[in-house]
Amino acid sequence: QVQLVESGGGLVQAGGSLRLACAASGRTFSDYFMGWFRQAPGGSREFVGAINWSGSHTYYADSVKGRFTISRDNAKNTVYLQMNSLKPEDTAVYHCAAARSVNNYYYPGTYTYWGQGTRVTVSS
Repeated sequence: QVQLVESGGGLVQAGGSLRLACAASGRTFSDYFMGWFRQAPGGSREFVGAINWSGSHTYYADSVKGRFTISRDNAKNTVYLQMNSLKPEDTAVYHCAAARSVNNYYYPGTYTYWGQGTRVTVSS
């Protein structure tokens, strides 16, 4: 089992920044490919970005490319999502997720473990 706990959400004005963190426990963190997803009210879970096991490769949805950055610190068992130039349409609950092996990193079903999420609200 892997337990994931997100933090860092909150209310921010458009154009502002937030840094989300996802702390993992239970298994060897570096064995897991990590993803970030978000879910807006009434919407489905949407891929935001992902990072591979070592942190050498990152992947982003077109909607956040150039604004969001994913990183990980395997020594601290934590993955981060730095969000800059936030827009009202970024408002959602953000979840991190973990997978041992990955075929399609943008597909929620790829991931075995999920955190409860942290809410991000961007005001206009």
